[in-house]
Amino acid sequence: MGSLDSNMAESVQFKPLDAQEFRKQAHQMVDFIADYYQNIESYPVLTQVEPGFLRSALPDSAPHRPESFETILKDVQEKIIPGITHWLSPNFFAFFPATVSTAGFLGEMLCACFNSVGFNWLASPASTELEIVVMDWLATMLKLPKTFMFSGTGGGVIQNTTSDSILVTLIAARDRALDAVGAENMHKLVVYGSDQTHSTFAKVCKLAGVSPANIRALPTSVDANFSLSPQLLRRAVEADVEAGLVPLFLCATVGTTSTTAVDNVEPLAEVANEYGIWVHVDAAYAGSACICPEFRHYLNGIERVDSFSFSPHKWLLSYLDCCCLWVKQPGLLVKALSTDPEYLKNKPSESNSVVDFKDWQVGTGRRFKSLRLWMVLRSYGVLNLQSHIRSDIRLAKMFEGFVKSDPRFEIVVPRHFALVCFRLNPYPHSGSADTEMLNRKLLDWVNSTGRVYLTHTIVGGLYMLRFAVGASLTDERHVVAAWELIMEGADRLFKGSAF
Repeated sequence: MGSLDSNMAESVQFKPLDAQEFRKQAHQMVDFIADYYQNIESYPVLTQVEPGFLRSALPDSAPHRPESFETILKDVQEKIIPGITHWLSPNFFAFFPATVSTAGFLGEMLCACFNSVGFNWLASPASTELEIVVMDWLATMLKLPKTFMFSGTGGGVIQNTTSDSILVTLIAARDRALDAVGAENMHKLVVYGSDQTHSTFAKVCKLAGVSPANIRALPTSVDANFSLSPQLLRRAVEADVEAGLVPLFLCATVGTTSTTAVDNVEPLAEVANEYGIWVHVDAAYAGSACICPEFRHYLNGIERVDSFSFSPHKWLLSYLDCCCLWVKQPGLLVKALSTDPEYLKNKPSESNSVVDFKDWQVGTGRRFKSLRLWMVLRSYGVLNLQSHIRSDIRLAKMFEGFVKSDPRFEIVVPRHFALVCFRLNPYPHSGSADTEMLNRKLLDWVNSTGRVYLTHTIVGGLYMLRFAVGASLTDERHVVAAWELIMEGADRLFKGSAF
């Protein structure tokens, strides 16, 4: 019994949350994080480790006895940080930014603090109602019509990512269509996007039961700046109707991943509306820019679509993950996604006087993410957020000017926002394969230095480099240094230096 008594005594002493110990360790953690942000430029932007590096550095099993907080933080510094590609580095120009801010971090702290699991109104009234308020605030900033707002006839919800937003709207569209044509015609449903629509679109369509043969990736061209042609959409829809198929869903994009191409929403929606097609606009990256009046025209025609989403975690200073989705007819989402087990029944929900966000998403549990957005919007205000967007675009314009000033380089597609797509092309009449090889070598060398990180894409058969400005810590000197490094790489290539 002595051993049993000893084990019971140990379990009684264990306190996973002690306010004073939390205070001490949390202060240590804040200092650690602040030091990381302050020293982030000292780390290679792109991690230099090899696959399997961490497994060999850590024990094979969890510790039997507790380890000190100081020991754990030491391992974070020495073993975890070397394996991080530093998205918050001011020299990170790859993909799209993952922006952060003091207000966003503090909002995330509160979100974690309360650990609210706000699946329905009663589970966390503040969580639900703050989300309603914040989504209407954002809709107002974007000048969305009242048909998308809780103060009108629609509503918005915070999803995890764009994938979730497209999935839930596609399911709602699918169920609406099957109510009309019968479930036996599921195999006839057709969806539309362009060859620049995010790759997750095809994945989501398969998850929703759409036949891969019925996923239309309509071609775009460099002449149209890789935007989706309304005329081509019309021809595709007409051909599908003629073949006895059922046009279901169109995903238009404002700011594609490869080049930030912009689909012209208004004429595309006009075609879709004629055929009863659900129109979703994905503005994951570029939607943030539309809070600025000079970019709002990219959403012209939004009143004619069924749903719209953008991701504040990309460019509006909110941490991952946060994708805002608005729908004109929330009832269609609820009808398609609602669950009503006995253990969740309650009077407010049954009165239909409240919103239960579990019925607007795939899962049930959900975090208090609206706190992050609320903190960001209140701490900075619309004016500072607009200034933040404009500053990044100014830096991108500056980099674009650098590229244009060097005859060895060219801009491949027009810049709309803070992404510059360019390439080294000193011999325009040489083969495309040679140009691609030059740019691959240049990109590999630039990234191998650890001083900056860029990525590439291939669009319309053209290999190009992407320079995305937007990391929260980036300022003018980082853009200048990045261009100087790129020129150094080009010089090395032409001098025949071994990379």
